[in-house]
Amino acid sequence: MAKVKKWIKSRTRKPEAEYDEAKKEFEKAIGRPFVSLKIELPTGFEDLRAEFLRLERDAEFHEEVRDLIKKRLMLEKRFRGGKQSP
Repeated sequence: MAKVKKWIKSRTRKPEAEYDEAKKEFEKAIGRPFVSLKIELPTGFEDLRAEFLRLERDAEFHEEVRDLIKKRLMLEKRFRGGKQSP
């Protein structure tokens, strides 16, 4: 959160990368938490490059990823025995 305050208070122009980082931190602090992933085209699937790139805007794919995350978090919760982490 300190980066966000520093960015907001500053009146000088910041490089775009610094702005993006501050924006991401701000969104995480104010809104719902999120993760950003960089996923590369798997080796051997080079012939499906166009299809792979379309996944970024594919709502059905996003829903499948959300379902996978829910399943993973449920397994994590079960593995911990339902205990809250400190």
